[in-house]
Amino acid sequence: MDIIINSLYSNKEIFLREVISNASDALDKIRFLSVTDKDALGEGETAKLDIKLSADKEKDTVTITDKGIGMTKQDLINNLGTIAKSGTSSFLEKLKEGGDINLIGQFGVGFYSVYLVADKVTVRTKHNDDKQYIWESTADSSFTIKEDPEGDTLGRGSAITLHLKDDCKEFTEGDKLKDLVKKYSEFISFPIYLKETKTVEKEVPVEEEKKDEKEEKKDDEKKDDLDVKDGDDADKKPKTKKVSEEVVEWTQVNSEQAIWTKSPKDVDGDEYDRFYKTISKDSDAPLTRMHFAAEGEIEFRSILFIPKKAPYDLLEGKAKSAAIKLYVRRVFITDEFEDMMPRWLSFIKGVVDSEDLPLNVSREMLQTSKVLRVIKKKLVTKALEMVRKLADKKKKKDDDDKDDEEKKEGEDDPSETAEDNEEYLKFWKEFQKAIKLGLYEDSSNRTKLAKLLRFQTSKTGDNWTSLEKYISRMKKGQKHIYYLSGETKESVEKSPYLERLRKKDLEVLYYVDPIDEYAMPQLTEFKGFQFMGANKENLKLEDDDMEEKKLKKIGEMYKPLTDWLKDTLGQKIEKAVCSNRLLETPAIIVSSQYGWSTNMERIMKAQTMGSADKSNQMTAHKTLEINPAHPIVRELKTRIEADKEDQEAKDIATTLFDVALIGTGLTPDDPAEFAARLQVLMRLGLGVSKDAAIEEPEVVIEEEPKKEEEEKKEEKTEEKKEGGGEGDAPAKEL
Repeated sequence: MDIIINSLYSNKEIFLREVISNASDALDKIRFLSVTDKDALGEGETAKLDIKLSADKEKDTVTITDKGIGMTKQDLINNLGTIAKSGTSSFLEKLKEGGDINLIGQFGVGFYSVYLVADKVTVRTKHNDDKQYIWESTADSSFTIKEDPEGDTLGRGSAITLHLKDDCKEFTEGDKLKDLVKKYSEFISFPIYLKETKTVEKEVPVEEEKKDEKEEKKDDEKKDDLDVKDGDDADKKPKTKKVSEEVVEWTQVNSEQAIWTKSPKDVDGDEYDRFYKTISKDSDAPLTRMHFAAEGEIEFRSILFIPKKAPYDLLEGKAKSAAIKLYVRRVFITDEFEDMMPRWLSFIKGVVDSEDLPLNVSREMLQTSKVLRVIKKKLVTKALEMVRKLADKKKKKDDDDKDDEEKKEGEDDPSETAEDNEEYLKFWKEFQKAIKLGLYEDSSNRTKLAKLLRFQTSKTGDNWTSLEKYISRMKKGQKHIYYLSGETKESVEKSPYLERLRKKDLEVLYYVDPIDEYAMPQLTEFKGFQFMGANKENLKLEDDDMEEKKLKKIGEMYKPLTDWLKDTLGQKIEKAVCSNRLLETPAIIVSSQYGWSTNMERIMKAQTMGSADKSNQMTAHKTLEINPAHPIVRELKTRIEADKEDQEAKDIATTLFDVALIGTGLTPDDPAEFAARLQVLMRLGLGVSKDAAIEEPEVVIEEEPKKEEEEKKEEKTEEKKEGGGEGDAPAKEL
C-alpha cells in the first residue's frame, strides 16, 4: 500500500477517474448479465444504470454510488482485500464468448488510488446473490467486513465513501468534482450525476395574526359604512412573502457522448461541432474533420479536426501538444505528448481511443513502444489526407457556368480565376507556416506536402497557385520553375531581378514568407522540373544559341571593366560579370547558387541570436552583375579604359555596388561613407562643384534698443488718440 500511495501515482486527482472507471465496469457487467437473465436488473430505481457523486463538507467525505453488479462477501475479500487482483480480469476470463462490452480495469490497483486523498475508506455493497456488506480499511495491513446493520438500502450496487485527509478537503467542492469528471470521465457511457444543494426563493402565503374581538367589531362597522361591490373580496389576492429554501438536485455532468465509438454515418454535423467545442474549448466550429477507425496490426478509433483559426503560439516551443487527447475505453489518460503528433501538425485537434496502448500500471503514462509509433504514422497520414480532401473540394460552381470552348482553349487569367475553394484558401492563410515546416522537417511526406503548397506569382495577382497549376501554364520548352524571394510581395514585384523574366513572359513564384528560405531549398525539384532562383547566379532563361553566343561575346568585350570592378571592390564581391537578366537597372548583386540568398542574409542579420561568424561563412560569395546596355556602365567602361586610377570612377563603382546592395534589402558596410559619396554625386547632378565650401547664410538682425524706442513711441501715439486734449493730463499721469 505504501508503494501504491507514494510511488505509483503522481497526481492525487486521478482517484476519481479510477473509482468512476470501476463503477462503469460494474454497470457494464450487470448490463451484460441482464441479456441472459432478465431479472438481474431488478425494477424501479435499481434498474437505472447510473453513477452518483455526493460530497459532505461537514463530515469531509465524498461518496461514489453505482447501480452496478455489486460484490459478494467473497468478492470483497478477493478483490478489495487482495492488492493487484482485478475483478474485471477474472470476469473476462470467465467469458468464453466475446461480448461487446468495453470493460476498463485490467491491473486491479485502481481502487487503491483512493488512499491518495483518504485516510479511511468505507464500501457498502449489495450483490443479487448475497446480503449487503460493509468493507472498511484505513490503509494499514487490515480490513474489516461486516453485514450492514441497516439491511438492504442499496437494492444493488456499491457506495464508496472516502474520509478525506486534511490536505484534500478541496474535493468536497462541487465545482472541483465537476471539473474532474469533465476532464477524465466525460465520455463514460453511463450518466454521472452530482448532488448539488441550491438555494431557491419561494413565495409562500402570509398567515394573518388573529385579532381581538374589539378590533373585529371595528372592522365590521367600517365595512357596513362602505359600499362593498360584488366580487371585490374574490379578486383580492392572498398576501405572500419570499422565503429562501435549500433544494437538493442531481445534475448530470457528463452530457457528451463518445461519438468516436459510433459509425461516421450515425453522427451528424451538429454533433461533431459540439464535440469539437467540448474537447478544444473553441467557440467556433472546425474548418473540417476526419472520423476513422484504424484496423490491422493496431486498432484504434479517432476523430481529427482542423480549427478555423491558427493558435497565437503556432509552432512556438517544443512539439509537446495538448491538442490530441488519448482515451482508453472512453477514459481520459493524457494529453501531454512529446511525439504523438509532429510539431508541424500541432494545430490538429482530436481524440484517439485505443485498447492496444501499453499503459503503465497507474495509467498516467504511455510506455514508449512500437504501438505509439504506428499510431503516430497513421495520424500523420490521415491528417494529410484530410488537408488534401479540403484542397480537392470543388469550388462553388461558379466555373461550371463557363462555356466548354473557353475551358478547352485555356484562356482563364490566373490573376482573375481563383484556383482553390474558399475553405482551402482560409486554411492556407492560417496554417501555411505549419505545412512549410513539415516540408523542412518531414522528408518522408515531402512529396505529399509539395502538392499542398500555394504561392502568389508574377501572373496571379492576389490569387494563389499550386505547383501543379504553375507547371500546366509553363511556356513550351521551359525546363525550370522560377522563384524570387523577398520581404514583401510589393517589393518583389518591383525587383530588378524580374526585368528580363517578365519580358520573356516567364512566370515567377514569390517567396515572401521568411520560412520559405528554410523550407523550399528542401524541395529541389517537382515532377522533374528543377527550381531556379531569379536572384541566384547562373540563371538559365531557356535562351537560344544565338542569345548565348551574344552574351558570351559581350562578356569578352566588357572583361576589362569586370576585372577592374573585381580589383576595385576587392573582398566585397567574388567576381563581376555581364548580366543576362537586366534591362533598366545598371547593376545588381546575386548570391552563390549554394549559399544564402540575399534575402536569407537579411533575415539572419535580423535574428536576435544571430552570430557574425556564422553569417560570414555563408555570405562571403556575392557576384556583381552589370548591365552592358546601361549608359552608366558604358561611361564607366570608357573612363577606366582611359585611366584605371580614375578616383571618380572608383567612387562610382563603390556607389554602384552599395546601391545594388540596398536594392536587395541589405545595408552597405559603411553607411556614413556611402552617404558622403551620394552627397558628392548630388552636387555633380545639380551642377555644384564638389569642392564648393559650406557657407552659413547671412542674416540681418536689428538691435534690441531700437525696438524698445519704437514700442514707446507707438504707446504714446495710442494714448494721445485716446486722451483727445489737455484735460487728459491727470489721466496720463495716473
